[in-house]
Amino acid sequence: MRSPCEATRNAVPQTAAPEEADRGQETFCPQRQRRFVLIAAILASALGFIDGSVVAIATPAIRADLGATLADAQWISNAYALALSALILAGGAAGDSFGLRRTFAAGIALFTFASVLCALVPDAQTLIAARALQGVGAALMIPGSLAIIAKAYPRAERGRAIGIWAASSALTTALGPVIGGFVLSAFDDAVWRAIFAINLPLGALALYLLLARVPPDRPSDGRSLDPVGAGLATLAFGALAYGLTAMTPEGGEAVLSASLPPALAGLVLVGVFVWWEGRHRAPMVDLALFRIGAFSGANAATFCLYFALSAILFYLPMLLIAGWGLSPAATGFIFLPLSGAIALLSGPVGSLADRIGPRLPIAGGSLLVAAAFAGLALAAGFGLRGFWSVVFPLMGLMGLGMALVVSPLSTAVMTAVEDADTGAASGINNAVSRLAGLIAVAAMGGLAGLRYLAALDGAAAEALPGFGEKPAEALAPQAEALRLAASNAAFAAVAWVAAALSLLSAAIAWLTVPGAGAQAPEAQAGAASRTAG
Repeated sequence: MRSPCEATRNAVPQTAAPEEADRGQETFCPQRQRRFVLIAAILASALGFIDGSVVAIATPAIRADLGATLADAQWISNAYALALSALILAGGAAGDSFGLRRTFAAGIALFTFASVLCALVPDAQTLIAARALQGVGAALMIPGSLAIIAKAYPRAERGRAIGIWAASSALTTALGPVIGGFVLSAFDDAVWRAIFAINLPLGALALYLLLARVPPDRPSDGRSLDPVGAGLATLAFGALAYGLTAMTPEGGEAVLSASLPPALAGLVLVGVFVWWEGRHRAPMVDLALFRIGAFSGANAATFCLYFALSAILFYLPMLLIAGWGLSPAATGFIFLPLSGAIALLSGPVGSLADRIGPRLPIAGGSLLVAAAFAGLALAAGFGLRGFWSVVFPLMGLMGLGMALVVSPLSTAVMTAVEDADTGAASGINNAVSRLAGLIAVAAMGGLAGLRYLAALDGAAAEALPGFGEKPAEALAPQAEALRLAASNAAFAAVAWVAAALSLLSAAIAWLTVPGAGAQAPEAQAGAASRTAG
């Protein structure tokens, strides 16, 4: 699933603005029409952020309405994440090659069309396919959302426009799960379809503004697509995610043997992808950047931390709604501390990181996140009575920790490379965070399912619903207590792994990210090695 803090993390355009955007106050878009670009970008961001955050809360209702298994639920999330993480860099290049307005509009149109399909699907398998199509649209739409603002507004006005965009995105991220939760609580399980259907008017309005009120921009020169790399990335990450998801036990038993061949094939294809990117003249991923220690370290910290965050935000709503019986409306509030803290504190923390360097905020924030996840693992045993007194405050601690990390992490990535490489560096870091979420949802389902089965005896495993699945009817008190204890144990296992990875993120950041007044000396060395090569 998508992280609620991506609005702030994506504050660096994935596509560099051409020179025409910086000639005085003139850009491809006349001043009187720039507001339509901004509104369209905000609407497009709302499409992605609402969809990403509310789907996690709607997952128990989707499973109940469509009869979806835990593995199905993982793929409903991961089909979108796979297409997006594999194609987002190609989507940024497409904006350069074909024009931002054209590519951005195509992404919105495809995302909106796929959303309508999601609202109409008859079964879980069709929903998975529609979600994958959504991910393709998002790969074109998300890089263009911020890049078209940067291209339409001159440098003197760009900061204010991006600030409005970021604030609107943060507000959408904060309120989306709350409003979605109230809707899910007020109606029966089938109302989850409205979450996707709402994208139709939002997408249609954004398309109208772009196509009717914004002039076309000229494609940039010098950047080509890498379709082979995009295909290899999709196959590699898809096979790896399929293998990890196949470890998720269903029907009371784990089918581990089915997971090994696709997982191994995925690892082999990752190697082929790396080989291809190293040989291709215009790769999606500039592997030379990973020779820079600070850049590699920042991305390793990103992967660990966003793996942990994605696992918690995907599986915690399952525990709260299907396990504890909490309403979706109340569950929606768990997203508020995260998005609220990031929206309020990212600016001041970014300024602090400029003064003291990004190392301390990233390491300290990761430690706070680790403490929050460890607390959630312990709090799982409290059950429903501990939601407002224990779980919600811990989510606030997690929000504070992430607020300390988000801006400094982007700063660490940007300052590790030369100015000419910042667009590529930002795109890679964005893709790494999304890939982390893809692998987290796939891998942690197997852990949760196995731990759930281990907490049940053999007979109960066959008679009780699986982890994250709401009982079709009321259970006997003893069976319900057993199911609840197993659900708590399953989530606690996920939370402990998330806490450990957050600690690892803190350690990596402390060892590799520059501190106060330090620059990344490897940036020049990396550039020299690329020139020599």
